[in-house]
Amino acid sequence: MRFVNFDRSPPVSLKQSGRVLLGAAAVVLATASAAPTVASAQEVNLYTTREPKLIVPILEEYTKQSGVKVNTVFVKDGLIERVKAEGDKSPADVLMTVDVGNLIDLVENGVTQPISSDVLNAAIPENLRGPDGNWYALSLRDRVVYTDKDSGLTEITYEELADPKYKGKVCIRSGQHPYNTALFAAMIAHNGAEATEQWLRGLKANLARQATGGDRHVARDILGGICDLGVANAYYAGQMKTAEPGSDNRQWGDAIEVIRPTFQKSGGTFVNITGAAVAQSAPNRDEAIKLLEFLVSDDAQTMYANANFEYPVKAGVPTNPTVESFGELVVDNLPLTEVAKYRKQASEMVDTVRFND
Repeated sequence: MRFVNFDRSPPVSLKQSGRVLLGAAAVVLATASAAPTVASAQEVNLYTTREPKLIVPILEEYTKQSGVKVNTVFVKDGLIERVKAEGDKSPADVLMTVDVGNLIDLVENGVTQPISSDVLNAAIPENLRGPDGNWYALSLRDRVVYTDKDSGLTEITYEELADPKYKGKVCIRSGQHPYNTALFAAMIAHNGAEATEQWLRGLKANLARQATGGDRHVARDILGGICDLGVANAYYAGQMKTAEPGSDNRQWGDAIEVIRPTFQKSGGTFVNITGAAVAQSAPNRDEAIKLLEFLVSDDAQTMYANANFEYPVKAGVPTNPTVESFGELVVDNLPLTEVAKYRKQASEMVDTVRFND
């Protein structure tokens, strides 16, 4: 396997039971190296915004099983702009990213193409696929609450994060980060714009520090006594809790418990996705589809669960035991495509309430 444009940007995750309800750039490249040459029939070119260490083991397994070389371009920002700039001569076969909004942006910018695959359709629920096969979810990640392990707190709703009783106790990353704008968009979809703006003002008033840093920093700052609870993705907790003993990450992970908040209306937890699409000008279209089909195989989905602490999209693939210990996941029933409609409004609301100031 060959890797190009190795991005070392900071890191940025269904099983569960029958109760699970599946609902639905700055234009700068990570590095400036040249694009890969157009691959032969036994190669496939992948452009991805995912962190290398999270996806490389799975791609290596694909090459091992299939003999197909994967040429990978890691891109921090500007995935769409790069592919559009390359035009019809783009070597990209597969485009992989996180967040349903980013996948929809790929489609709306005309850099994907529809495909049809019985394997993908059988593995991925319909509400986790784009219309006409323009994109497919590959894994799920839930936006949860980390809390001090000694807090005694065992349940909370997203709405309660704005309760004045948590004034000066909450940590969170930038409100403009896609992980948060997606959550805020879901809040708009559930409760309306007016109620969400009021909620966002309340959440801001409860912040223990400026909305900044990453999700791991929420755990770090709980250990440091800066905040009592915070918003982050569950898979980071899985990574931290299984990190090398004595490491910073392990200490941060050991300091927290994970609570799955729910929306008051639905009783479900907000879940976003990682996903991929076949590029509009893919020179190796058949190989691109085969790679996507591998990524929803039992082997790859198990690797997603155990290496990334994310949730498989394929039913029947077990969740990692550490993530399983966080308790049952009941996925919010709001379709992600519906949530995505409110992303722009959510982003504007973050500025309106000066959430990051």
